[in-house]
Amino acid sequence: MSSVDLPLAVFVVDDEAPARNRLKDLLGDCAAQLPLEFVGEAGNGREALDKLAEIHADVVLLDIRMPQMDGLELAQHLNKLDKPPVIVFTTAFDSYAIQAFEQRAIDYLLKPIRLGRLFEALTRARAAVPVKSEVLQELTPEPRKNLSIHERGKIHLIPIEQVLFLRAELKYITVRTAEREYLIEEPLSALEKEFAARMIRIHRNCLVAKSAIQGFEKVAEESGGESHWTVKLKGLEERLPISRRQQFIVKEFG
Repeated sequence: MSSVDLPLAVFVVDDEAPARNRLKDLLGDCAAQLPLEFVGEAGNGREALDKLAEIHADVVLLDIRMPQMDGLELAQHLNKLDKPPVIVFTTAFDSYAIQAFEQRAIDYLLKPIRLGRLFEALTRARAAVPVKSEVLQELTPEPRKNLSIHERGKIHLIPIEQVLFLRAELKYITVRTAEREYLIEEPLSALEKEFAARMIRIHRNCLVAKSAIQGFEKVAEESGGESHWTVKLKGLEERLPISRRQQFIVKEFG
């Protein structure tokens, strides 16, 4: 059986049960003409991540406006899956989102969702590819509340308020919390821009959380060269070096 003949596996994410039920009813109607299979639903982003790590979905019908984690952030985390689903966003009328989606050819459904429009979106989704995370970030007016990693077959969320520093090492970024380190693959420059209100650059390869700065210490070079400043972060023994260009932060936060 070719992939074209396989039913389209569809998953629904919406924080409102009536909206999920309406979509399930409409999917049942679509199934009369389009091979598809309803594979599950979730009422919030965390539940969706847990379920979609276990269930394969070709398409996720994803509400944008949800508490705790909106649909745009959830879509970025879903891109960490081995086989990311195609996302079709669902939204009440939102001129900003609609304009942004249309400019980037991202599919969306306006609530209340109509059968014909859903059928069109699902038909297109079979040949679509997942939207790149960089594009989703551009659409997001607020920074993510979490970073995410794909580890042991699951997507793990790292709340951004727990992150003490982000340090670039080769092609990875080390994400350090008080408990442990994680590795992600994202550009440090993009993270600096996204989390500018929370983090500050201390070195070309390192950002630290402003709220975690506990103090500064001047360290003499063993070779007898010029001394340099380091920063101490709450909950960490490790001292992080501050580059000469960034030494202004010693006065700013000292």
